[in-house]
Amino acid sequence: MTETGLESDRGTILIADDHPLFRGALKQALAGIFKEIQFIESGTLEETTAALSSGADIDLILLDLKMPGVSGFSGLTFLRSQFPAVPVVIVSGVDDAATIRTCIEFGASGYIPKTTPIDKMNAAVRTVLAGGSWTPPEIPLGENADKETGDLVRRLASLTPQQMRVLTMLSEGLLNKQIAYELSVSEATVKAHVSAILMKLGVESRTQAVIAAAKIDLPG
Repeated sequence: MTETGLESDRGTILIADDHPLFRGALKQALAGIFKEIQFIESGTLEETTAALSSGADIDLILLDLKMPGVSGFSGLTFLRSQFPAVPVVIVSGVDDAATIRTCIEFGASGYIPKTTPIDKMNAAVRTVLAGGSWTPPEIPLGENADKETGDLVRRLASLTPQQMRVLTMLSEGLLNKQIAYELSVSEATVKAHVSAILMKLGVESRTQAVIAAAKIDLPG
């Protein structure tokens, strides 16, 4: 990353959203964040990962929750575990309190609904770049009333990126040999990942793991 937050005149923001028109609108809205600003765009989780792995000096990721290669909160948890030094702000059409709270628990530095006015978007991004966090003040998050769900969020957040990939594929109904093929690993490695997932989630079967993960999937 460049100099911390807004102390620098230059900065790079990665916009991860599968809608080119929205990416363009977001670039226009945030054009004044730095005196010299560079935007990197991605439309899938794979493209996002490639951009972050390319060596580019990225100051902030603006991530849509619903995009190709992402299931529920898997994109956020993967990016936070794989690239912990780069803050992530969710920019989403979903604006319910439970989803926002879960994203913050999973490590997001902010949450901006896509209906947020431009001036507030700028303020939110500036707050995060300065080291703070931002959520819509008009949406009271409160405490997570469901302790079981809160515990599950923490357990899921403990999964490694590869374990999160395996869990996502389990949720899609893939068999061990299919997962092994997709990840270019052995079936024994997949079995080891599944065992670790079951232990971390505190469940006894892959079916229970899939059910547990589905409990905090995105609404709608």
